Amino acid sequence: MPAIPPMDKSERYLHKITKRLGQRKLGQVTKILRKMHPAEIAHIFEALKPSDREIAWPLIDSDLRGETLVELNEEVRRELIGFTKTEDLVDAVESLENDDLADLVDDLPEAAMRQVLESMDNQDRQRLESVLSYDEHTAGGLMNTDTLTISPQVSLNVVFRYLRMRGEIPDLTDSLIVVDREDAYLGVLPLALLLTHDETMNVAELMIRDIDSIPADLPANEVAMRFEQQDLVSAPVVNESGQLLGRITIDDVVDVIRDEADHSVMSRAGLDEEQDMFAPVTLSAKRRAVWLGINLVTALVAASIIGLFEQTIEKMVALAILMPIVASMGGIAGTQTLTLVIRGLALHQIGRTNALVLVGKELAIGALNGIFWALMVATIAGLWFNNPIIGVLIGCALIINLTVAAFAGATIPMLLHRVGVDPALAGGVILTTITDVVGFVTFLGLAALYLR
Repeated sequence: MPAIPPMDKSERYLHKITKRLGQRKLGQVTKILRKMHPAEIAHIFEALKPSDREIAWPLIDSDLRGETLVELNEEVRRELIGFTKTEDLVDAVESLENDDLADLVDDLPEAAMRQVLESMDNQDRQRLESVLSYDEHTAGGLMNTDTLTISPQVSLNVVFRYLRMRGEIPDLTDSLIVVDREDAYLGVLPLALLLTHDETMNVAELMIRDIDSIPADLPANEVAMRFEQQDLVSAPVVNESGQLLGRITIDDVVDVIRDEADHSVMSRAGLDEEQDMFAPVTLSAKRRAVWLGINLVTALVAASIIGLFEQTIEKMVALAILMPIVASMGGIAGTQTLTLVIRGLALHQIGRTNALVLVGKELAIGALNGIFWALMVATIAGLWFNNPIIGVLIGCALIINLTVAAFAGATIPMLLHRVGVDPALAGGVILTTITDVVGFVTFLGLAALYLR
């Protein structure tokens, strides 16, 4: 009997908290929560059933609740906010960074948000409004307005005195941002250069000017791609006029990458990555029913195709046994191409210049695999039913379906992307319908011609 793998850290926390909640040992739950990072707490809360969340939420220290809310998915966050007093919410979120607070604005009650805004000074309120003016899935929505800026004319000695006077620097600061008097972005001064050069030198002599700023309206996925390609820790964000608005740090980008990955996986099943895993049964069933209904329609289309060849199937029962092979082989081949192209589109590796080349290559792969597997399956089917004609029919159907599947897998995501539909969400359903219909039509159609 194989050994049971040991529980990881998150699973141990979940086990301990669930057990202590069941025993109503709330003091011990409080001690466990105090040892955890807000992201770990959020992860555990998403795995707790709603009744346990309501008991455990007040046990979290108030200075950790705000950051925990930021890390939670939207549905669980709204649930916890729903049974939190207004004054407790204000205490939890008023110390958050502007970019994190902006993520909570839509979920906070109006009374709580009003109190938070009233507690801010004018500068912080303007900074928050700057972040809120951009879509949350853009660089402007991701940015933090807490930046360190310096002038190119000052010496490094002045910069050192300025930093000592501040006493602290924002988290994940690897460079100081150089701006002119109108706050136009000029470049960056890495802390490594600041610490290793003569204090009498001017900033202008050391600053790096070829670090590109990020436009505030740049989509979040493209921001993540830029960080990956250039190995950035932080990057300045500017408006259309080139004026500095804030900066994006690597921790925000990691969140974007995680969200993109979750979206890619969940959307293929018609699910939303922000949904609560322990939402009420009726609500979850209602959401999934929509996607099941869509798939039912496509299945009925495929079934209606089979119905057109009812007499053909009655004459040769072996067709009914072999039909799933043609459809499933086409589905798998198409899904391979579909996945490749969706990834290429997400990484901006596919465009007008190489789309036709890629489609041609996938067609060739589909045809080559079709011929190879057609020979294999045709031999097996012919021997199985002692009828070489059956082998020829299914072999021809496989060649056609695998070729069509490759073409569909390459072109469907490109077309969906062009019209603004998420290929990860709709591509799989369309592809499955095409491969099923084409597989059944070719196999049964060829059989009908033979039996005529």
